[in-house]
Order: sequence, then structure tokens, then C-alpha cells
Amino acid sequence: MSREAWIVVGVVAGVVALITLYGAIRLARKLFVTKRMLGDLGTGGKVAFWGALIYTILPVDLLPDPIYLDDMGVLTAALLYLTHLLRKRRAAGTPIRLPGARGSDRSSAADAAPRRGRR
Repeated sequence: MSREAWIVVGVVAGVVALITLYGAIRLARKLFVTKRMLGDLGTGGKVAFWGALIYTILPVDLLPDPIYLDDMGVLTAALLYLTHLLRKRRAAGTPIRLPGARGSDRSSAADAAPRRGRR
């Protein structure tokens, strides 16, 4: 291969790595928001949350680290599981934490009340 072809391959690989890194970061943020909404995760939720984060951070992966597709798959699986727990908790009528709420869990009456100064 010529030198120009290797440069093109390197640029394309770099762009793909950046796109998958961005996707992994977005999934990790959603995972943290869902964890915050759940509050107490239980054993299964803790294993899913911390396991996904440790797998994403550690350099030992199924695919080499510039390729974050396996990390995104693990984060997606954990996010789906935590979302399942959140839906189950909502169906049971247990109050959940809102991402912007401070303090303990808010009741449904407080959720329905409008906030001053925010739109």
C-alpha cells in the first residue's frame, strides 16, 4: 500500500474510534442518570452498573480499546437492565428520584407541582 492509502486508513480508523468513544460516553452518562433515579439498586443492579463501568474502563476487552463497540454493548445491556428495574419500581408505585431533585425521594405530588424559575 502507498503512504497516502495508509494515511487515509489511519484517518478513517481515528474517526471511527472517536465516534464510538462518543457513543460510549453518552451511554455511560445515561447509565449514571438511571442509577441516580433508582437510588437503591439491589444486588443485581449493583453488579450490572459496576460491572459495566469496570469493563468499560479496564483495558482488557474482547476488542482492542480504540474500538469501543464491545464496551457500548456492555453499557447498553446494563442500561437496559437498570431501565427494567426502574419500570418495575414505577409499576410497584415506589417513588423514584428525579435527576435534578435534591435530598430524599420526591413524592408524586411534588413531581406534579411546578417549579419556580425553571421552564
